[in-house]
Amino acid sequence: MKLLVTGGAGFIGSAVVRQAIGQGHQVVNVDALTYAACLDNVASVADAPGYAFEQADIRDRAAMDRILDSHKPDAIMHLAAESHVDRSIDGPGTFIETNITGTYTLLEAARKYWAGAGKPESFRFHHISTDEVFGSLPDDPQVMFTETTAYDPRSPYSASKAASDHLVSAWHHTYGLPVVMTNCSNNYGPFHFPEKLIPVIILGALAGKPLPIYGDGSNVRDWLYVEDHADALLTVVQKGEIGRSYNIGGENERTNLELVQTLCGILDRLRPGAAPYAEQITFVTDRPGHDARYAIDPTRIREELGWRPSVTVEEGLEKTVQWYLDNEAWWRALQTREGVGQRLGKAG
Repeated sequence: MKLLVTGGAGFIGSAVVRQAIGQGHQVVNVDALTYAACLDNVASVADAPGYAFEQADIRDRAAMDRILDSHKPDAIMHLAAESHVDRSIDGPGTFIETNITGTYTLLEAARKYWAGAGKPESFRFHHISTDEVFGSLPDDPQVMFTETTAYDPRSPYSASKAASDHLVSAWHHTYGLPVVMTNCSNNYGPFHFPEKLIPVIILGALAGKPLPIYGDGSNVRDWLYVEDHADALLTVVQKGEIGRSYNIGGENERTNLELVQTLCGILDRLRPGAAPYAEQITFVTDRPGHDARYAIDPTRIREELGWRPSVTVEEGLEKTVQWYLDNEAWWRALQTREGVGQRLGKAG
């Protein structure tokens, strides 16, 4: 299968690229190489015979038409997006342009390509999204996001992703474009850009800096190991029912405080410091509109496609901490990029 992956030099996209090549698929990696992208993420497969890279912006219709006509993929896996909530609070315009206008542009290019190829039934447009489009959940373990949960985005980021989800659904219902959609919980793992919570904690601990936790640390997230997510996405693009959405969760709910304390404990074992790393934990002013809890019910993907996560949060965090300890050159090179290491998202 030949897959066109947008955002394939990013965190989740690169995991999909690496895993797809490992499974014997051909991959066309399309990435604009904005601040969060890094071609080192796919260096392990860059010389594979089935791999090709195209530097292009999904908002550039001429480039999308050219790439589709040239490479003729069997499916598009659309992961390219601006994804950092704090950055969306400070500068929402980029999120509107990339996540909404970019998705629209890609949909139109895909529709033209699909129609020009005779509308093959085997073609798929796989749109990858987030559980944040559903809003915030109460503190009740019986209440979880399902594929029929009403949309209720609370940040510029989640609102832009909700809009893109609706565009994909509309292109399916109006034009017949064969789409599948997925919404995932919080990802973590190797190659996670240093501005996100888990790498912020790991790298801050190693540097002896305060470890910031928003509010009182009671916000709950469901954590999904990125390689598990990539496996789920490749399952959906091959086996998912056209027009259907699938929620992908890690089945690993933790409060932010519990997560940070676990990371500190792992670091205490793997890289002992002069004092326990938990002593560096600092509570800071919460960000505006901070959702209280996310949790995904993965029943549909488990029962219909036979997929479930294979990595527990304890196993995944151990692997992740070890990866950062072993790959200092990778993350040090990214720490000089704009906004990394700064507190963002304080606008109110």
